Amino acid sequence: MEASEAGFKAHSIWNQRRGGFRACSFIFVMQSLESMGFVANMASMVLYFLYKMFLDLSTAATTLTNFMGTTFLLTILGGFISDTYLSRFNTSLIFGVIEVLGLMMLTIQAHFPSLRPSFCVPGPDCVKGGKAIMFYGSLYLLALGSGGVKGCLPALGADQFNGKDPKEKKHQASYFNYMLLSITFGAMIGVTIIVWVSINKGWALGFLISMLSTIVGYCILILGKPFYRDRVPGYSPLTRVIQVLVATIRNHSLPIPENSEELYEIYDKEDFEEEKLSRTNQFRLFDKAAIKQEGLAPNPWKLCTVTQVEEVKILTRMMPIIASTIIMNTCLAQLQTFSIQQGNAMNLHLGKFKVPPSSIPVIPLLFMAILIPIYEFIFVPFIRKFTHHPTGITQLQRVGVGLVLSSISMGVAGIIEAKRRNAFNHDGKQISLFWLSFQYGIFGIADMFTLVGLMEFFYSEAPAGMKSLSTSFSWLSLSFGCYLSSIFVELINSVTSKLTKSKQGWLHGADLNQNNLNLFYWFLAVLSCINFANYLYWASWYKYKVEVPEKEEKDLDGSPPHKKETKALNGSPPHKEETKALNGSPLHKEETNEEAIFDQNISHSLDSKGDMKEENGDKDPMEKQLTESQELEVR
Repeated sequence: MEASEAGFKAHSIWNQRRGGFRACSFIFVMQSLESMGFVANMASMVLYFLYKMFLDLSTAATTLTNFMGTTFLLTILGGFISDTYLSRFNTSLIFGVIEVLGLMMLTIQAHFPSLRPSFCVPGPDCVKGGKAIMFYGSLYLLALGSGGVKGCLPALGADQFNGKDPKEKKHQASYFNYMLLSITFGAMIGVTIIVWVSINKGWALGFLISMLSTIVGYCILILGKPFYRDRVPGYSPLTRVIQVLVATIRNHSLPIPENSEELYEIYDKEDFEEEKLSRTNQFRLFDKAAIKQEGLAPNPWKLCTVTQVEEVKILTRMMPIIASTIIMNTCLAQLQTFSIQQGNAMNLHLGKFKVPPSSIPVIPLLFMAILIPIYEFIFVPFIRKFTHHPTGITQLQRVGVGLVLSSISMGVAGIIEAKRRNAFNHDGKQISLFWLSFQYGIFGIADMFTLVGLMEFFYSEAPAGMKSLSTSFSWLSLSFGCYLSSIFVELINSVTSKLTKSKQGWLHGADLNQNNLNLFYWFLAVLSCINFANYLYWASWYKYKVEVPEKEEKDLDGSPPHKKETKALNGSPPHKEETKALNGSPLHKEETNEEAIFDQNISHSLDSKGDMKEENGDKDPMEKQLTESQELEVR
């Protein structure tokens, strides 16, 4: 009953007077304003650590990547709370208050010299005592607040479109592109204006602007409340997962039936609003949790529905995809740390104007601001003519393109660094800062493909009650990438210091002209190529979820739909679904059939609702469906 109530609450948000791009416009503005400060801090804070908190090069880089990693890791907390206890809107506001508090503490410490460490030789021990408590406390309050918001806000925007309506489903795909575009515009302002203010007018003023823009952003988010379709949380997704695991263990000795009708599923009238998933042949061990036993009363800790089991299978299938994108995000972390330090050692002048090195990320942002509309309005409609897929190419294909570009970006970064160091050490010259635009530009395009592809993939594939939690998986990959970057820096330094003749690591000291950053970049490029091969395997192996069509979801007598275990949505045997590949024609063909049948189901559902409306007048939708079912049973 708990699940069915949650399902009804979830379905009841599709109010035609709410949602759509009108509601999303408030979210887009908020994301732009919030990203102004967040991205500006990511781009420039390593310099604040170096010159104001007196951390050495490796400690400053590690501190920043740990901060970023914690921020993206805590998106899981925001996603879980918004799926289970609070609405996405309320969760965003609560974590927004925490984010503002963290920015306020950073501003105060940057303003008062007495709250910062006195000048010392850069090292990890310069910040200590109460100053260290305030420094790290403000950083991780900011991480908690910003991470929590990122865990639920993208799903709040996606909720404004009904994925079961073909037209709104296409708009939902466009939403993720527009979301990235809004973040990009805010980030462009952040890495130019706010970064310039921080470096030239004072870090306190830069942090203050970030805080004020964030506050204004949340005020605009609040103004949009009357227009939102705000999903009411129902059951705990974590509890449902644990129930399947416990029931699987308890039923471990039972044989798995081949006939899906021997597995437990609920098709009663009270549960008609809950999303139903068809049984799949992967991870068949979990099917033991749904085996019906004579004399056993329904107990969620001993007997789970097929839908509940499939939800666990979906999460399990997602894990290799998440793992396959971690290396790319490790590469992204280098653009926020070492590439900024590279820029600081280059010629910063563009004519008479001196460019802050922390503003160099504006180059990939410009690429993204231009390419996202081109992708949305030209590329997707053109490719859709051939693939017949609503988004042109599948989400996993989009992620794959991003992974290829990220490995190219790291290779180019190594070449540029070798050129910069040789020019300085041999000729005493500083090459132009804008040589970095090559690695930043390529990686910006890679990020456009991968981040949006992952978010759309996790949201569309996630079970109905886990949308926020699953969407935060894309940020989770970023988190692991940042942590892995910190590990790589320490590990590479340790290993290479023992192997080189000079007994100095590739990344030793604070002088880039005396180390081998280019070799570190090439190491990441090779690792990215290996990772892409790994991704190809898992993307080809991944089996997209299959929902039971609405018209077959239950018979009038409440019995399960016939032969659902032997047919996919396109009428082919289940084993043929496993032939879906990242870039094969079978994938396009099957998805085209699924889309066609999906459209037919929607049309059938709308026609049925139209007939019901004529017969039943202005009755409540639930009452209409029950009335129709009763009349047919009497006949």
